[in-house]
Amino acid sequence: MKKKLALAGLLLALAAVAYSQQQSGPSEQAKTLIWAYPVPDKAPPAAADNTPKHIPGSTKAYTQAQIDDQFNPPDWFPDEHGPLPRLLTRGVQAQACATCHLISGDGHPESADLAGQPLEYMLRQMADFKNNLRKDPQAYEATQRASRMNVIAGGISDEDMREAVKYFASLNPQVWYKVIETQTAPKTWVNGGRMRLPLVGGGTEPVGDRIVTLPQDPARVESRDPHSGFIAYVPIGSIEKGKALVTTGGEGKTIACATCHGEGLKGLGDIPRIAGVHPIYVVRQLYNIQIGANTSTAAAPMKKVVEKLTEDDMVAIAAYTASLPPR
Repeated sequence: MKKKLALAGLLLALAAVAYSQQQSGPSEQAKTLIWAYPVPDKAPPAAADNTPKHIPGSTKAYTQAQIDDQFNPPDWFPDEHGPLPRLLTRGVQAQACATCHLISGDGHPESADLAGQPLEYMLRQMADFKNNLRKDPQAYEATQRASRMNVIAGGISDEDMREAVKYFASLNPQVWYKVIETQTAPKTWVNGGRMRLPLVGGGTEPVGDRIVTLPQDPARVESRDPHSGFIAYVPIGSIEKGKALVTTGGEGKTIACATCHGEGLKGLGDIPRIAGVHPIYVVRQLYNIQIGANTSTAAAPMKKVVEKLTEDDMVAIAAYTASLPPR
């Protein structure tokens, strides 16, 4: 009888452990990758500011409330482009595309770089978002829930989607990152738009095993200036390590990226450019494919590529690709 009770107790204990693990949320690796999935912090107190904002080279002026309007973001340089598809600056059932990706297509670190990416690739990605084959994770909970892009893709027509994608495919990407190897970076916080910003008077902290992406000019970037890019603070030695993984496959650890992404990683056919792309976006995508958050047919060839990669490998690859010219 005692043995039966002991066995029953053991089984209950094991069940409790299993249940606890199921409820504990993301994996330990995902928890360490939280920096790649920006989560808004409590905003520092700020005085209300309704004064018109200006940026260099533009005759336009917008208040911060207008700048932050996700259904009608600012167009600072209307003379630099032709007619815009309505989804770029007029959100209907979902946010306007330029809110996150900018009219230039270069986007912000919490979103994707769409400038000059292949038309068929982007159409396929939108269909995958719509069908939940590719998840757009909130925070780092990549295996648990989908959010922004899945909702957006499901709320727009195929015609509007194609017009917006054709526009982004027609653009020329610009150098958007300055990559700096360093042991320390400014202390940061994440605003409500998931943008990482330097903490005013916050000093510095170790970079560690992260990539810290910050605006080169926070005020201009918060104004959605399509001419103002970013700095990526990366661990010392990561660029060279990433180059070895990207160009040779790291002695069998992965596959040389140019095999699919073309010379200079500028894209090949319907395979996207990864040169000069947001480095934390690259980390997110490598990890999402590795854990199965992206189960699309387009991601299938990447499964073997990412299978053996560690978090440090992903950081190194992203540091190197961000340092490359996009065209």
